[in-house]
This record gives sequence, structure tokens and C-alpha cells, in this order.
Amino acid sequence: MQTPLGTVILYARDMKKSADFYARHFGFTTTGEVSEGLIELRAPASGAGILIHQAAKSVKLGQAGVKLVFHVKDVAAFVAEAAARGLKFGAIHEANGYSFANAKDPDGNSVSVSSRAYR
Repeated sequence: MQTPLGTVILYARDMKKSADFYARHFGFTTTGEVSEGLIELRAPASGAGILIHQAAKSVKLGQAGVKLVFHVKDVAAFVAEAAARGLKFGAIHEANGYSFANAKDPDGNSVSVSSRAYR
């Protein structure tokens, strides 16, 4: 199963300010609108997109502010295959026509698999 890196979720205190920064300085396109609790930024070429997500007060930005999201068509199948290889994901969540599940890498960084790109 292919698992391209498709999205980086960036947690921010001020979502619109962060979205404007990436659009202005790195050429991402965005409407700036908050939809499903996220501001979506599209890469200027064929690269990973960014989703700006409101950071909880408990998140220490600059240390835990990024989550790598890998696009998969079938989250449940991927989670089962990963478990067989020793990687445990949390619960599979359903949200607005897609599903996702979260895990941690060996250093405790957040990673996720999501079918959002395929909905």
C-alpha cells in the first residue's frame, strides 16, 4: 500500500495569522476560511498541503506543533496492517465523510493516517 505524505497539520494560536504567513512567504493558496475547524492551504506545486488547526492551550508550540498526515484510502485496513508490524494507532475517528487515526513515532512525534484526500 502506498502512503505518500500529503498533509502537514500545523497547530497555531492564531490560525489566520499562520495561514497568511505560509501564503505570503511560501506561495501556498488559501481562502483563509475556517472549515471543519481547519484552514486549508494548498501547495504551490505538487507538494504536501498544510492544514492549520487551532492549538489547545496545553500544546507547547515549537515542540509539538506539527503532525505528519499520510493519505490512505482505507484507514481501517492500514491500521490493521500497521498493528501486525507493531505500530499501534489509537481509535479510528469518523469526521465529515472521512476517517483518521493517530499514532506516535519513536520520538513521540504525532503522525496520522487519513482518508480525507479521497472523500
